[in-house]
Amino acid sequence: MPALTFLATQLRRATVTIVPVTLLACRGAVPPDAYGNFEATEVVVAAQTSGPIQRFAVTEGARLDRGAAVIVIDTTTLVLEREQATAQRTAVTARLAELDEQRRVLDVQREIAARTNERTLRLRAANAATVAQADQAERDLRTVTAQLQALTAQGHSVTREADAIAARVAQVRDRIARATVANPRTGTVLAVYAREGEVVGPGQPLYRIADLDTLELRAYVSGAQLAAIKLGQVVQVHVQQGEKGLLTLPGTIAWIASAAEFTPTPVQTRDERASLVYAVRIRVPNRDGVLKIGMPGDVTLNRAAGATP
Repeated sequence: MPALTFLATQLRRATVTIVPVTLLACRGAVPPDAYGNFEATEVVVAAQTSGPIQRFAVTEGARLDRGAAVIVIDTTTLVLEREQATAQRTAVTARLAELDEQRRVLDVQREIAARTNERTLRLRAANAATVAQADQAERDLRTVTAQLQALTAQGHSVTREADAIAARVAQVRDRIARATVANPRTGTVLAVYAREGEVVGPGQPLYRIADLDTLELRAYVSGAQLAAIKLGQVVQVHVQQGEKGLLTLPGTIAWIASAAEFTPTPVQTRDERASLVYAVRIRVPNRDGVLKIGMPGDVTLNRAAGATP
C-alpha cells in the first residue's frame, strides 16, 4: 500500500509538470509577455431636462450613429412656460416704449421751464418780476428735473426686468432644445436605464454606450520589459476561442503608465504581488466582434529576428 501511495503521488506531480509544457507547445513554445483584460470607453448618456419620455428609440445591442436623435422628452410644459415669458417680455417692451415717450415730453417741459426760469431771473434783476414769480419759475424747473430723473431710474429698472425675461426665454428655449437627446458617439448600446413614458429629471441616466469596433487590452509588463516597448508599437494579442483554439490579432500600444504599481491581485499569485509592474493599453481592432468587454487576453511582444525569446 505505501508503494501504491507513493506511485500515485509521483503520477500527480508528473501531470502538473506536463500540462504547462503541453500548453506552451500548442503556443509554439513561446510564453506570453503580458496578460490582461479587454476594456472599452463607456459613455453614460443622461437626460438634460425634466419631463416624460415621448420617444425612446434605444435598445440594448443596437448600433447608434453619432448625432442621431434617439430620445425625445415631452416639452408641453416648457412650451407653455416659453409663451408666458414671451408675453411678459412683450409687455415690458411696451412699457419701455411708453417711458421713452414720457421722457420726450419731460425733456420738452424741462427746456421750457429752464428758459422761463432764466427769463424770470433777468426780469427780477431789473425789478420787473416779483420774488414770488422767480420762486415759481425755479420751482417748476426743479419739479420737471426731478420727474425726469425718476423716469430715467424707472427706465433702468424696466430695462433690467426686460433683460431678465429675455434670459429666461433663452433658458427655456435651451431646455426645449435639450429635450431631444442626440447620441454623443458612434457605438453599441450596452445597457438601457429608462423606457418610453417614464418621467425623468436632469442628470438621470438613460443608456450606456461604447465603441466596440476597437477595444483596449489593459495589460501589465515588468520593469525589465518596459525598455522593449514604445507607443505605436505593434504587438500580437491572443484570445481563446473555445474549441477553435487561440486567435491572434494585431494590437497597437496606445498608452504606457508613467509610474509603477503593484501587480493587480486578481490575476497574480501572492508572491508575484510584491513585484512592481507598469500598466499598458493596447488597442485591438474588433472587426468581427469576437472581442468582448472583460474577456482575458495575453500579449506577445514582437521580437527582432534572431533574438532569443
